[in-house]
Amino acid sequence: MKALLSLLLLAAAPATVPAPAAQAPAPAAAADQGFALGIGADEAQRMTVPVSIGGKGPYRFIIDTGAERTVIARELAQSLGLGAAGEARVHSMTEVSDIATVLIPSLQVGQRQVAAIHAPALLRQNLGAEGMLGVDSLQKQRVSFDFARHAMTVVNAANREEQWASDAIVVTGKSRFGHLVLVDASLDGEKVWVIVDTGAQVTVGNRVLRARLERRHRLGPVQPIEMLSVTGGRLVADQSYARVFHLGDAEIRDLPIAFADAHPFKKLGLLDRPAILLGMDALKLFERVSVDFGNRRVRLLTPGRSETVAPSYAAALVQPQRS
Repeated sequence: MKALLSLLLLAAAPATVPAPAAQAPAPAAAADQGFALGIGADEAQRMTVPVSIGGKGPYRFIIDTGAERTVIARELAQSLGLGAAGEARVHSMTEVSDIATVLIPSLQVGQRQVAAIHAPALLRQNLGAEGMLGVDSLQKQRVSFDFARHAMTVVNAANREEQWASDAIVVTGKSRFGHLVLVDASLDGEKVWVIVDTGAQVTVGNRVLRARLERRHRLGPVQPIEMLSVTGGRLVADQSYARVFHLGDAEIRDLPIAFADAHPFKKLGLLDRPAILLGMDALKLFERVSVDFGNRRVRLLTPGRSETVAPSYAAALVQPQRS
C-alpha cells in the first residue's frame, strides 16, 4: 500500500530566497465577509480548491494546513513562464532538499489575494495536483471545511465565528514553529500532540508513540506501508490502528495510523514526545472542520456523514453524549 504525504517545511536557517512581500490588501467586502469556495478531492481524497495565478487559471491546489509555504508544480510554473527566485532548503516528510523556487506574482483564492510568493517548484506527479496552499496563504485566517456540502469558507480570524450546532467541539492549541499544535488529545491512553495536516492522506505517528503503545501492549497488528512525499522521497512505515483516539471531546475508534520517524517530527522538536500528524482519513469523518490560525483553535462538528469518506476507511466517529 502507498500513501501520499505532503507536510512541507522550510528551514529556519537563512536560504537564498528573499522574504515574501507583504500580502496585497483584499477588498473591504472580503475582509468583512470572507468568501466561500467549492472544494474537490484528488485521488488521495485530499481537498483541492481553484486558484488563479497572475490572472490565469483556475488551477487545482491542495489545501495543506501542515505546510509552511505554498508550492507549485514545476510543469505549471514552466507553462506560465514564472521566473526563477533562487533556492530554498525544504524539509519534507522524508528528507531535506535544496529546491529551486519561482516567483508567483500574485495568487488568488476566492477574494483573497497574496502577492510575490517565492514558491518551491516540485514535480506534479509527486504533488498530485498543480500546487499546494500552505499556511503562508492562510495566516490570520479561519478556514472552515464543510465536507457534506463540498465547500470551504475563508474569513479573517478576527471576525465573529459562524454559529454552529450547540454540540460543536472546540479544541484549543498552541503555536510551535509557526504550526498550530493541539495538545488536548490522547491515543489509546497516551497523551499526544496533534498537528492537523489536510495535505496528508493518512495519519502518521512518531516512533516514541509506537514504543509506548507497544510497551503497554496497546499496539495493534502491524503491516508495512510505503509513503511518498512531495519531493519524491519514499519512506516505509509500520501501519497499525488506534483503538480509541480522543481530540477534545471527539472520539474516533479504529483509526489507521502509520508509525515512522518522519522528518517533520524532528523539525518541530517532537521526536521525544508522542505526536501525530492528523490526516484526511480522520478529518473526513467529521461533517465540518474549522481551523482558526489566528485564534489557535479547531472546531469539529459531528456526525461525519460526508459522502467523500472513502469506503475502505474502517475508522468510526463516536457521537458525543449530549448533556
